[in-house]
Amino acid sequence: MSAGEPLLKIENLKKYFPITKGIIPKIAGNVKAVDGINLEVREGEIIGLVGESGCGKSTAGRLIVRLLEPTEGKITFQGQDITHLSQTGFRPLRSKIQMVFQDPYASLNPRMSVGDIIAEPMLVNKIAAGKDLRDRVKSLLETVGLDASHAARYPHEFSGGQRQRIGIARALTVNPKLIICDEPVSALDVSIQAQVINLLEDLQKNFGLTLIFISHDLSVVKHISNRVAVMYLGKIMELAGYRRLYASPRHPYTKALLSAIPVPKPNQVKERILLTGDVPSPINPPSGCRFHTRCPEAMEICRAEEPPLKDAGSEHHVACHLW
Repeated sequence: MSAGEPLLKIENLKKYFPITKGIIPKIAGNVKAVDGINLEVREGEIIGLVGESGCGKSTAGRLIVRLLEPTEGKITFQGQDITHLSQTGFRPLRSKIQMVFQDPYASLNPRMSVGDIIAEPMLVNKIAAGKDLRDRVKSLLETVGLDASHAARYPHEFSGGQRQRIGIARALTVNPKLIICDEPVSALDVSIQAQVINLLEDLQKNFGLTLIFISHDLSVVKHISNRVAVMYLGKIMELAGYRRLYASPRHPYTKALLSAIPVPKPNQVKERILLTGDVPSPINPPSGCRFHTRCPEAMEICRAEEPPLKDAGSEHHVACHLW
């Protein structure tokens, strides 16, 4: 990877899931989960990926980790094209890209002790063995705020927040460069969410990690991200530094999302932007701008022509004909 080159580069990335019908399966259409996104992730930053349920943000995360095969597009990691690498070809890079999953209950093997869960990646990648392995497991548990003695326990003996810490420890075992956090706090209590977010921020600083933080909650993303990308129906609608995005959003969809964030002061009145209609189907998305069917500022050009994601100044990218 040459100097100044992004750690991760995504170009026109698409993922279509075929819909089959009939006794003899026939492809009748496609669910366009991710439909042509472009994104550069710089080393050492935390980028938030937000949007409503079904917008394709989790699918995008799984494509980057190569849990799903892209339909089209290109993924470049550390200057290397990893888009269609075989499992054997991708194995040396597997340790550099890790994932923390949404459900801390389902992502841990209930038959393995916590120590074995954390040790397994190190054994597979031949990073440590014997006493060194045991010491590393204890050190990782303490790093994520758990006691070293917890290594002998099983996942069902822990709370949701503690299980998510175990999942984070497992991701750290192989010294990754990039961690995809797929809604890591959405299944947790609000008070525990803050603890896990603070932990991720500390780990990012201490280990020099790069994080992609996927969430549907803009108020959560605000506290952890350097930049925020807003997705809608498989497309990125807006991308900017978090201060600029929250202070002066430009896309009507981003404005509507931000207006829905609860106000902490009971006496403070906030104007809500209510979107009419339902989210269109990703099987047959609208022509032109994906958001025009619900946009209060839609123009004739929005129905006919899809706006590209362009820099509107100060690295504030927006896909909207208004800009």
